[in-house]
Amino acid sequence: MQGEAGTGSAWEQVDLLSFAAPPLAQAAAPVSSVELEPEPEPVPELEPEPEPEPAAATAAAPGYPQLLLILDTETTGLDPQRDQCIEVGAVLFDVAHRAVLSQVSFLLPCDDNPARPVNGIDPAVTRQPQPWPQALQCFEAMLAAADLVVAHNAAFDRQWFGLGPLPAITKPWLCSMEDLRWPADKRLRSNPSVRDLALAYGVPVWAAHRALTDCLYIAQVFERCPELEQLLQAGLEPRRLYRARLSYEERHKAREAGFRWNEPLSGAWSRRLSEREAALLSFPVVAVDDDAAQRRTA
Repeated sequence: MQGEAGTGSAWEQVDLLSFAAPPLAQAAAPVSSVELEPEPEPVPELEPEPEPEPAAATAAAPGYPQLLLILDTETTGLDPQRDQCIEVGAVLFDVAHRAVLSQVSFLLPCDDNPARPVNGIDPAVTRQPQPWPQALQCFEAMLAAADLVVAHNAAFDRQWFGLGPLPAITKPWLCSMEDLRWPADKRLRSNPSVRDLALAYGVPVWAAHRALTDCLYIAQVFERCPELEQLLQAGLEPRRLYRARLSYEERHKAREAGFRWNEPLSGAWSRRLSEREAALLSFPVVAVDDDAAQRRTA
């Protein structure tokens, strides 16, 4: 019968299909036969790299002082044991930028001023009400910021500090008159005055013998000095006192080289020099012990 025959054909097709395709359970590979990827090896922990130090800490310090305190004093005389400092002027100067950062000037009260014909300071003016204690505090703050103290004739100015209200200064000093070797093309004496130094560098001179004006003259010279760093480096070389060994007829050689007669060494031509400078002289010199020089001048 067609109906049975058709039905039988369908089952036969099903059987054929069942034999042609294995059960799903048989087709799936056993779990044990599946190849698993190996677990990744643990990555060792790396130590953190050190943070770079700030540029300020790693940068090499320049071979010259960066901040200068240029100062000057006016006094009632030459002897710190009997006389008094009555004016202080100071300028804080940035070498790299050739710039004045701050400045201060103040009078210290006094009853008498025998040096008035020189500095023009009326003692009555020093007793006028003024905030000199606050100005002194400003000076001390500028001093704390400075790397080096500069004065024209530093040997005179430094002896007044540590007396009366003025603080003692323990920072290094440099003398712009004695220690700096100004360029030969300026045609300056070996120990130039502030006025001569200012004029040599084209700085107008309109007043003299007041503390702050002299400081400003030096600052303006430094502003116009392209070789200032080199001058400071050479000026900070260790120095000692040397005595010229010359006959009377040859004394002009010592004078031309900046030696002074009778100062600081009595009865001799002498000057403070570095070993390098002493070796460049055209005449013989001998080093003198400073204590011996002081005993001879006492």
